[in-house]
Amino acid sequence: MKRLGRHLDRLRACFARLPDPRRGDNRRYTMADIGMAALSVFLMQSPSFLAHQRALAEGRARSNAQTLFGLDRIPCDNHVRQLLDGVPPAHFDDQFHALVEDLDACGGLAPMRRLDERVLVALDGTEFFRSRKIHCDHCSTRKRRDGGTEYFHQMLAANLVAPGRNLTLPLPPEFVRPQDGTEKQDCERQAVKRWLQRHGRRCAALRPVYLGDDLYACQPVCRAMLDSGGDFLLTAKPSSHKTLFEYLDGIRIPTHQRTAGRGAKRRIHRHRWLTDLPIRDGDDALRVNWLEITSARPNGKVTYRGTFVTSLPVDRDNVAELADCARARWKIENETFNVLKQHGYHLEHNFGHGKDTLAAVLVVLNLLAFGLHAVCELAEAQWQQARRRLGTRYRLFEHLRTVTEYRVFPSWKALFTLLATGGTAAQRP
Repeated sequence: MKRLGRHLDRLRACFARLPDPRRGDNRRYTMADIGMAALSVFLMQSPSFLAHQRALAEGRARSNAQTLFGLDRIPCDNHVRQLLDGVPPAHFDDQFHALVEDLDACGGLAPMRRLDERVLVALDGTEFFRSRKIHCDHCSTRKRRDGGTEYFHQMLAANLVAPGRNLTLPLPPEFVRPQDGTEKQDCERQAVKRWLQRHGRRCAALRPVYLGDDLYACQPVCRAMLDSGGDFLLTAKPSSHKTLFEYLDGIRIPTHQRTAGRGAKRRIHRHRWLTDLPIRDGDDALRVNWLEITSARPNGKVTYRGTFVTSLPVDRDNVAELADCARARWKIENETFNVLKQHGYHLEHNFGHGKDTLAAVLVVLNLLAFGLHAVCELAEAQWQQARRRLGTRYRLFEHLRTVTEYRVFPSWKALFTLLATGGTAAQRP
């Protein structure tokens, strides 16, 4: 578990660089203690700060909080919330990139590469907080039918995905919130452009292909993706791309057909494609390539139809792979948002809202924990052995929380030796 320990050390150093708002000699905790205490809640998938504190340290002279997370004392939950409120969420951006770059260096990203060694980055927005009463200056607002105001927080997530893989790896999020100097509500399209400005160049080394829904298949966003050093493969609906689809009328379109699956899962996939089409009306329209996939049962009943635009070349040899990659954008919904909200990470639970940036910072730490778990799934042999033995992710974290409540482990290696073997293997630092 050396890789996990190394990233936790990086995160502790990242927290230590935060300015401490307190002054004088009465500081009981450092910002490193504050940050690691918050991160540990999400890393252990605990549903609350208080339960997590009691499980790690109650009644012991030496605890797992000290040995696993480097905490001499665990700050109370109110103390953590107070000192993290006001921390810029962007302070942790480098930590997300470090996770991906470390995996790439050790070959851990190889199973997720497609389309001639490219990576697929799915972009999508999701809400993680809503309330009629609790709010801050960064909340977005909307009117409800009864005339009341609802406050909510939304973020744009960016995750590495791959067809056939149920694992995703997060990149830094971009928060959809009121921007300085404007009275308009923020939106996903603006958030995407900000994300590309901040992270596109650093991601360019991975040769990214950006995936997204029809909302992003417009010229400004597509141009921003190209300018940042990436390519795009985006859903494009006929209703919002009338000019493009007019070019398809009356033209003989190349077709490619293949059959996949067996028995009840057998499907006939029919692909069509056309190149060098304008994405919109006008002389300055960006030229894109178009592809379509129609999936049907052997009896002819259509089960799926999707149309996409891309900056990548399309031909008979790669149209099927492009369609599979385009459909992988759903993994940010199913393997990211659904997991974060329904399977242990409690993304929509209000761990703390604060008056400034607390809600966003806690979401960032939750995403970092999600990323650390993904790194372990891809590159830590002991973690993989423990998963094979225990089966589901839920059982792994259930055992993880249980054994750390009753036994102090000198290291993550010792902890996962027990989880991987299930016996009384001797603990080794």
